[in-house]
Amino acid sequence: MKKISVITLALLMSIGSLFTSCESVKNTNKTQRGAGIGAVAGGILGAVLANNIGKGGNGATGAVLGAALGGVLGGVIGNKMDKQARQIDQALPGAEVERVGEGIKLVLNENAVRFDTNKSTLTAAAKANLDKLIPVFKDYPDTDITIFGYTDSTGSAEYNLKLSGERATSVKNYLVGKGIAAARFNVTGLGIADPIADNETVEGRSKNRRVEFAITANEKMVQDAQKEGGN
Repeated sequence: MKKISVITLALLMSIGSLFTSCESVKNTNKTQRGAGIGAVAGGILGAVLANNIGKGGNGATGAVLGAALGGVLGGVIGNKMDKQARQIDQALPGAEVERVGEGIKLVLNENAVRFDTNKSTLTAAAKANLDKLIPVFKDYPDTDITIFGYTDSTGSAEYNLKLSGERATSVKNYLVGKGIAAARFNVTGLGIADPIADNETVEGRSKNRRVEFAITANEKMVQDAQKEGGN
């Protein structure tokens, strides 16, 4: 599992270098340093998010970065997300779990959630893999989950956009049917957008047929983090 995204790692390295070069840091405690770093991070994250969306990153990565709060509050939420990400990785090793900012990006490719050609119904294998995620989602009820559906480039863009939305909805409906609160979910179909591999190859098209989750803190988690952080 990637414990931290490349974007976030670069961000922290630059911020860390900035703050460790300041003599004043020596006179602050860990909480104060975290708040200071978070304040700077908030501004930089805005630029990172704008750049990410400008490159087509309006899927799970953009959604997670868009929910970032920064500061001590973000640190408290990030710790909780670390634990959840580890549990997801252990529950479903075939999934791609990435900690981004203060949330989690979860990619379910055809190895985890497979659909038959031109179908939006979940296969038995897909249901079995989603079943492995349900206990983790129930353990962390104070998170929102946005599901993004994608397809490869075969067929018209209009058809694939519709199909991707139907597939994402199928995933949501299955999880809701297993007891996950419907209010936690948002669903978006992005069709052929944001390919992560070459659509000119069989392997690449397989990778592009995927479902991504953006897991972020809901209002209750934010309020709890404010209490823990002393805000």
